[in-house]
Amino acid sequence: MNSAPLTETGPPSGRSRPGGVRSWLLGVNPAAKLITAVVLSLGLIPAVDPVTGGVVLAVTAAVVPFSGIGRSTLLVLSVPFLLMGVSTGVVNLLYGQEGAWGAFGAAVRLLAIALPGLLAAASSDPTDLADALVQRLRVPERPAMGVLAALRLAPLLADQWRTVTLARRARGLEAGRNPLAALSIFLGKLFALLVRAIRTGTLLATAMDARAFGTGPRSHARVSRWRTADTLLVVAGPLLLGAAYAVSAHLGTLRLLFG
Repeated sequence: MNSAPLTETGPPSGRSRPGGVRSWLLGVNPAAKLITAVVLSLGLIPAVDPVTGGVVLAVTAAVVPFSGIGRSTLLVLSVPFLLMGVSTGVVNLLYGQEGAWGAFGAAVRLLAIALPGLLAAASSDPTDLADALVQRLRVPERPAMGVLAALRLAPLLADQWRTVTLARRARGLEAGRNPLAALSIFLGKLFALLVRAIRTGTLLATAMDARAFGTGPRSHARVSRWRTADTLLVVAGPLLLGAAYAVSAHLGTLRLLFG
């Protein structure tokens, strides 16, 4: 009986990257997104004026429609950062020495630092991110697998938080309109979630040790590929920072933290 010749396909080359302009950021290598986010965040630390951070924030916000992230997901993830930005502005307005302009600059700067990291994390598959950390950024496998486990367990912690909330509500533990009771119940749920997280982390660490993670070199099921779009994104980070500083200097609004 004749048999067809076997062809060697080699190791998987990773997931096929999403197509379409709307999901462009999903197809970029997670290492490139992480590098760009770190460059923008560190580069904005010296600038305390709202114009420099505002330019970066505006350009980063313009990328959001092409990130492939759902609106509901983006809304849930952005609420804590918006609250931090508003609270930072209010605190600087009440207790700072720069007035409303300085408070506005502090809020914009915080949002401009946080948004690139938010997009990089939300638009990256956890497994692809771990592969990129190990293969492209040469991160040791133990911390890379820790990042992967943390990202994978985040939805589980959210489900456990809802379970704890429903269980306490079934037992009649509700605060009503008493803020002190609400705070006490919240701290109790937070402690219960912490205990569950420690137990889950311990089980996960035991399972990873049983599979010999971190004991030696390992092969990779998928190759983290680097493409032209990844290089363009990395180059765009410093260019955007330079343009932001140039615009602020031209307008005469540039103020440095250590100036």
